[in-house]
Amino acid sequence: LGVEGYDVSFENVDRSGISATRAVVRTRHEHAHRHLGDILKIIYQSRLSDGVKDRAARIFSRLAEAEARVHNVPVERIHFHEVGALDAIIDVVGACIGFELLGVERFASSALHVGSGMVEMAHGRFPVPPPAVAELLKNAPVYSTDITGELLTPTGAAIISTVCDEFGQLPRMLIERTGYGAGSREYQNFPNALRLILGRDEAAQDEPERLLMIETNIDDMSPQHFGYLMEKVIELGALDCYFTPVQMKKNRPGVLVSILCRKEQREALQEILFAETTTLGLRSYEVERRALQRESVRVETPYGEIDVKVASINGRVVNEKPEYEQCRAAAERAGVALRTVEAAALKALQKD
Repeated sequence: LGVEGYDVSFENVDRSGISATRAVVRTRHEHAHRHLGDILKIIYQSRLSDGVKDRAARIFSRLAEAEARVHNVPVERIHFHEVGALDAIIDVVGACIGFELLGVERFASSALHVGSGMVEMAHGRFPVPPPAVAELLKNAPVYSTDITGELLTPTGAAIISTVCDEFGQLPRMLIERTGYGAGSREYQNFPNALRLILGRDEAAQDEPERLLMIETNIDDMSPQHFGYLMEKVIELGALDCYFTPVQMKKNRPGVLVSILCRKEQREALQEILFAETTTLGLRSYEVERRALQRESVRVETPYGEIDVKVASINGRVVNEKPEYEQCRAAAERAGVALRTVEAAALKALQKD
């Protein structure tokens, strides 16, 4: 990260009979209250991979937008307290590093247990879930029981609401690994732990995935706004967004906006379309998507580590693609052609 004053350690603990790993972040004399710009500067000036930087930046940007709505102030004026501290930055960045190392391409989550009671925060005493968490969890299923305490923090809510593609039952997959991360508090007869299940989607090539396509035609909006719109819908979790030039009625040129998403994302994406465009109406319809089995393989090249996405069908490899952003960064550092780095990554993959 390029900052000093912290230590990270890991310890095995017991949570209601379950062995779990607890990450402990210790900071020294760190009481900084940062704005979003301060945090983004730390992230983008670090030596982290581009993928980790971008995902961490999206998480903090989403959190800042939620805080801005709660306090009714511009995003740039949001003054982070608990989540602006160095340990919270380590939490977010550490999670993003873990996602990249595991090669996770799609996230699913069960309904979120938020806890109950009251929680002390910088602005006072608030009911669980506190305002920022409730704002972050719009369109996500939540529940509460008689367990007193805050079980989902603003940092955790920002992470899961940013990266999660769907909420609901455990999706069909072949389970490869399972891990438990422990919370700091211990509860009687309740394991305060987060379970992560890493699996492979075996249904992808056999059963089509049913998705939703949202579309609208626009002929009266500034071209500058389309790029911003795409950033917002991708940030909200859309699977794809693209623009197609069309000739509309009265012979006017226009733009067809197409957004591919999962059904549970419909409301949030429709809301952003109405807020950020001049459209007066939207149309949507179901589509089928078939996808190859994919895995990410990290290889060592003369230009650094590169992730290669490997696609297969029935166990037969049909495509190998080095990650573009990593190859681009490596090519710029080494002063060589982009295709030279890509070729080196593919050569290293064959050796492995």
